[in-house]
Amino acid sequence: MSDEKQGGTCQDVAWYRMEQSLDDLDTAKLLLREKKYRAANNRAYYACFHAMNALLALSSIAFKRHKDVIAYFNRYYVHENVFPREFGGMVGRLQMIRTKSDYDDMYVADKEESTDQVEIAEKIILAISEYIKEKV
Repeated sequence: MSDEKQGGTCQDVAWYRMEQSLDDLDTAKLLLREKKYRAANNRAYYACFHAMNALLALSSIAFKRHKDVIAYFNRYYVHENVFPREFGGMVGRLQMIRTKSDYDDMYVADKEESTDQVEIAEKIILAISEYIKEKV
């Protein structure tokens, strides 16, 4: 396969994943308005996760495990100052709250925390989207 064809494929996958990301972000906002805070936390995390996967697609990189995607994002994009250092902690928080929301029976999600989760996801997604636009 030629580099041109392969590059187009990587770009297509990146944009497809960004569409997933934006769809999940819209869903998180809708769930937040409907006071479905646990579900909003889940969709906020996945919106960010799909955006990180979109970024990795540009380099033909894929992982099966979430922790590998996050580790790669932190190592090659956050620690290399492509994105602000604070993004590493923000992604970690998104993941932690999503895990609590999905698996901790005693966790009570609230409006303030869920609003914060959606805003964090949106900030990261916007930055990743702008980066991808510059690269393609």
